[in-house]
Amino acid sequence: MDKVIILQSTITCPNCGHQKEETMPTDACQFFYECENCKTRLKPKHGDCCVYCSYGTVVCPPKQNGNSCC
Repeated sequence: MDKVIILQSTITCPNCGHQKEETMPTDACQFFYECENCKTRLKPKHGDCCVYCSYGTVVCPPKQNGNSCC
C-alpha cells in the first residue's frame, strides 16, 4: 500500500506570526521562504532540511516518505 503524501503545509513566520498555507514541492526542498507579511527571509533551522520542516505544520514530502531529505 502506498503512503499518502500530504502536499499542503501551513508556514508560520517566527518573526511576525503570519501564517499561510503553501503547496510543498515534491522534487526538491525549499531552502528559503519570504514571509508575505513582514518580508522576513526564512531559512531552515539547524538540522532541518527545508523551511517546511522548520516552520510548517507538515514536514516535507521526502521526510513523510521515510527518506532523508534532499
